[in-house]
Amino acid sequence: MVTSRILAYHILLHLEQKAPHPDRLIRTTLERHSGIEERDRALLTELVYGVSRWRGRLDWHIDQLSRTKPERILPEVRVLLRLALYQILFLDRIPDHAAVNDTVEIAKSSQPPHVIRFINGLLREAARRAARPESAGAGSNWNWPDPQKDPAGYMAVMTSNPLWLVSRLSGEIGAEEAGLFFEASNKIAPAVFRINTLKASREEAIGCLKAEGIEAEPSARLEGAIRVKSPRRDMTETDAFRQGLLQPQDEASQIVSMLLGPARGERVLDLCCGLGVKSAHLAILMENEGEVLGVDNAAWKLDEARRNAERQGLTIIRTLAEDGLALQPESTGLFDRVLLDAPCTGLGAVRRKPDIKWRRHIKDSYRLSLVQKELLLHAACFLKPDGVLVYATCTVLGEENEAVAQHLGQSHPELALEPAAEHLPPSCREMVSGPYYRSWPHKHDADGFFSARWKKSR
Repeated sequence: MVTSRILAYHILLHLEQKAPHPDRLIRTTLERHSGIEERDRALLTELVYGVSRWRGRLDWHIDQLSRTKPERILPEVRVLLRLALYQILFLDRIPDHAAVNDTVEIAKSSQPPHVIRFINGLLREAARRAARPESAGAGSNWNWPDPQKDPAGYMAVMTSNPLWLVSRLSGEIGAEEAGLFFEASNKIAPAVFRINTLKASREEAIGCLKAEGIEAEPSARLEGAIRVKSPRRDMTETDAFRQGLLQPQDEASQIVSMLLGPARGERVLDLCCGLGVKSAHLAILMENEGEVLGVDNAAWKLDEARRNAERQGLTIIRTLAEDGLALQPESTGLFDRVLLDAPCTGLGAVRRKPDIKWRRHIKDSYRLSLVQKELLLHAACFLKPDGVLVYATCTVLGEENEAVAQHLGQSHPELALEPAAEHLPPSCREMVSGPYYRSWPHKHDADGFFSARWKKSR
């Protein structure tokens, strides 16, 4: 019998080996096993995201409990142990014996007897420690890193983050602030949707969802956004989504397009458009009049961008499969507005993509900053006089944010950096850092984004 735990194990193993998007894997798995009850669907999602979110701490527990050297534990065995330990240590509603027994049964299909004994013994010891009251004070059941002697190591384990990232961000914003960021990033992100105001008002969209038994409330920050309360079904299957009234998009991401501020009838270039979420928002802000050219080197992303635009009834979006650095103004002409939502480490969106922190390495930020600087310099070449350029990332590391923006200012004196606060709605003006737009999960309950805006002189 196929269970949610078995499916979660296979998804997590797939993530370990190939690192694709977990949301897509979950959706594909549920489509393939459509008979799974709603409760088990929810458990599957909880297990995949929970294990991904707390992977570092779960590995620490495994290494504490194991008499086998960490490097000798096979990846598939470690994934099984993570899955069971997450249920034992983080989920109250699942009995420990059920988590242990189910994991052992899964292991029997692929592991030899001595490995099964290892798994069983380790998990039973974990369950004993979890059930034992910590009467001798905090940490009596586990040999946690010393927060005084090794504060970074302690924070890395307790917040389940790579040590390099804890050290790096603590150095940039301070240990206390970094701790708050990591704590917020481990929480489940709110389900935020942008309203297609060309098709419905916010109130009409909320009413449409209510008719389908889904409760939603207005965003406190943006007039064109709503938050869905604990959705228990795939929102892409709702009538509101199919009719193009809604688009999943965090408020922080929506604000980037608002900072660019396109007007009706303008030509806009979205240089690294990805799945076209921001391209669609730009087209809506333009009231579907003018032109939005979405460029990306991944053809499959552009296919989805086109479907997304069609679903929302947007006709001014044109896509082009091209490397952004290979694109030339001679072939496209110049634009009134240019958006560069650059490839980045993505560490501001860990609430939604918890696996990403385990796929990033200490040198990735520097490597990506070189690409970002090159792309931003190139993006400036597409601007008309009086044109507006916006650079954006969904990361929180200064090397990819302020440092990249400052590099452009040094090489393009004709571009004037404009204060972000002057181009944001009053409800968003607290989300600034100097002249830049900066959002944080622990400060604004939004994904971590950075944006800078320039205007080209005549």
